[in-house]
Amino acid sequence: MLFENKVALVTGGSGGIGRATALALAKEGAQILITDVNGEGGAETVRLIEAQGGTASYITGDVSNEDEVKTMMDAVVERYGKLDIAINNAGVGGERKRIQDQTNESYEQVMNVNVKGVWLCMKHEIPEMLGNETGGVIVNIASVAGLIAAPGLSLYSASKHAVIGLTKSAAIELAGKNIRVNAVCPSYTDTAMVSALLEDQPRLTDNIRTASPMRRLGTPAEIAEAIVWLASEKASFVNGVTLATDGGLTAM
Repeated sequence: MLFENKVALVTGGSGGIGRATALALAKEGAQILITDVNGEGGAETVRLIEAQGGTASYITGDVSNEDEVKTMMDAVVERYGKLDIAINNAGVGGERKRIQDQTNESYEQVMNVNVKGVWLCMKHEIPEMLGNETGGVIVNIASVAGLIAAPGLSLYSASKHAVIGLTKSAAIELAGKNIRVNAVCPSYTDTAMVSALLEDQPRLTDNIRTASPMRRLGTPAEIAEAIVWLASEKASFVNGVTLATDGGLTAM
C-alpha cells in the first residue's frame, strides 16, 4: 500500500473532493483525521472509511480560526503520533456577482477560508512535518480559477490565485527540508458546491457542463486520484507544481 504507517489530515473532508480523497488515502493504508465544520458529513466520511477497513476519526474545525487549527494539529498528533500528509481542501465558493457588486462580507468569507485557512494550516502543519525523519507532503486544493480568469467569480478566482502563490513559495522554502508542497487545480467537479451554484443559476448548467473539452464535469474520485499521486512517493521529485485536473480546459 502507498501509505502504510502514514498519517494524513484532510480538511473539508465531509463530502465532495475531501471525502473522496480521504477514502482514497485510507484505501492505500493511511490513518486519517477528517476536519470540517459539518460534523454530520465528517462522521459519515469516517463511517465510510471504517466500512472499507480503514482507520479514521473526525474533529470539528474552522480553518480560518487559528486556535481551532492548532487544536486540529494537536488532535492528529495525540491520536496518531505524527503528521505525514496534509490535504488542505476546505474552501468556499463565494457569490457569483460582478466585481462592483461584491460585498465586504463575501470578500472576508472567501479570503478567510480559502487563503487564510490554507496559510494557517500550513503554518501549523509544517512544524509537525519538520519533526519527522521522513518529512512530509502538503497538497493544497486550488482551482483552474487560480490559473485563468473566472468572470463573475472574481473573489473566488483571486483566492485560488493566492493559494497557488502560497503553494509555490512554501515549496521553495521547504525544498531542502524533505517536505514537498503542490497544488491541484480542478475545474468544475460534481460536488455540492457546483450543485448549489447550478440550483441558484440553472441557466449556467449547459455552459458548465461543456466548459471542458471532454464535455462533462469531473468526479471527486478523479480529483482524488491526482491528489493521492502527488502525496505518494511516486511523485517524489514533484514540487511546487500546480496540477490542472480539468479535462483539458486550460489547454484551450
